[in-house]
Amino acid sequence: MTAARTPSLSTRDLTIRFGGHVAVNGVTAEFYPGTLTVIVGPNGAGKTTYFNLVSGQLPASAGSVHLAGVDITRLGPAKRTQLGIGRAFQLTNLFPNLTVMENVRLAVQGRARAGMKMFSVWSDHKELIARAEHFLERVNLAGKRAAWVATLSHGDQRKLEVAILLALEPSVMMFDEPTAGMSVDEVPVVLDLIHQVKRDANKTVLLVEHKMDVVRALADRIIVLHNGTLVADGKPAEVMQSKIVQEAYLGTPEPA
Repeated sequence: MTAARTPSLSTRDLTIRFGGHVAVNGVTAEFYPGTLTVIVGPNGAGKTTYFNLVSGQLPASAGSVHLAGVDITRLGPAKRTQLGIGRAFQLTNLFPNLTVMENVRLAVQGRARAGMKMFSVWSDHKELIARAEHFLERVNLAGKRAAWVATLSHGDQRKLEVAILLALEPSVMMFDEPTAGMSVDEVPVVLDLIHQVKRDANKTVLLVEHKMDVVRALADRIIVLHNGTLVADGKPAEVMQSKIVQEAYLGTPEPA
């Protein structure tokens, strides 16, 4: 008999209450390497709140979060990042008064656990600089390495955020509406990056998304939340063909 695989990430009866409102209600789910799971649902369904619980931005009212079988429910977001959970936020989470290169180099140096030497002279860290250049090239931002982040377009800020996430080299990668606010021309770059990540059999990818074309292009699996409750979980074809899910949870198709 083949031994059961340990999920890279799992939640068990994960719940959070705000006063009398239950925003995430007893969600149990397991996630495995080599699989990209898209979490969908109407506005207010609890998608981003679920992400906040997994990444540690919010404390759970009940239930637990496990990384590679280890209970991390009581750990904060910084410790979860160190252990391998990386997240790109729906709203960019960058250092606007630093350059593009400096933002990525901080992530690379953080990954290398350089600690208090974070702001030391970069010419002394050629290997870290080379790593930062590598991630900037992957997101097509090498030509803007010296630009101040505050001057970037929204689309370029989202690409930079992906570069930072890649530089942290997490085992679990979480993207919260990665194409939100991007122009039509900018979207393919980020989708291609996520496709590349998806091909890595060692990475577990979670994605919150409301654009159905993006969901169709990326999903290996779809989870549907409604009023904080998990109401569907399965292969994209099965979930998206469900009449109940289409009408109640995915909404009407976006206009062409």
